[in-house]
Amino acid sequence: MDSVNVKQLGYKEINSLIRDKESINITDCMGQRFIAAGSKGKTVCIEGVPGNALGAYLNGGTIRVFANAQDAVGDTMNDGKIVIDGCVGDALGYAMRGGEIYVRDDAGYRAGIHMKEYKDKKPVIVIGGCAGSFLGEYQAGGIIIILGIDIGKRDIIGNFPCTGMHGGKVYLRTTSENIKFPKQVSVRKAEKEDMEQIYGYISEYAKLFNKDERELSESEYIVVTPDTKNPYKQLYVIN
Repeated sequence: MDSVNVKQLGYKEINSLIRDKESINITDCMGQRFIAAGSKGKTVCIEGVPGNALGAYLNGGTIRVFANAQDAVGDTMNDGKIVIDGCVGDALGYAMRGGEIYVRDDAGYRAGIHMKEYKDKKPVIVIGGCAGSFLGEYQAGGIIIILGIDIGKRDIIGNFPCTGMHGGKVYLRTTSENIKFPKQVSVRKAEKEDMEQIYGYISEYAKLFNKDERELSESEYIVVTPDTKNPYKQLYVIN
């Protein structure tokens, strides 16, 4: 894998380098936006902190960041995998419609906003720590998993989770009954069939970040889904 120092380069120059390589290691990244936007079939490793919209419109391949990342990671991504060895900012996976995003630690506000799925496209976000307010806002499809690892006394999610949710599922590794959800969603303890649906993603997270797969998979979870009487589901979700 070729290694390139991008400290003095803009995003257009960086993306030109990515287009010319099957795999590339980027070093000294310093907030450049739009890295690997729209790329397909590439392996991109990043040392340093990329700016907003990392992997926007990603259509395949793998991006791994060995640090934190900023806002709008995976904006409208269609396929592929993004792995963040740290925390991310707001609007993680905005309008994401396919692929997988794994975040080792925490995410900011509005993770999974406007996520959607269609036929065989089912986007997945796995967050190892906690997530900020408005998690899953207007979610129309896909799966969001919050593991709550090493969060101490912090809440696993912030305020107003799943506001306007009309599709998909949110899994939280918690037994807390203190989380306030809107009336338009249903909240219940995850059952065996629910856990079978997400086991592979939990296992992948554990392998990526050297976590205890057994502990994570055998913990208790709650699962949030749209209420069957939710009028938004009838308007926006294609069966």
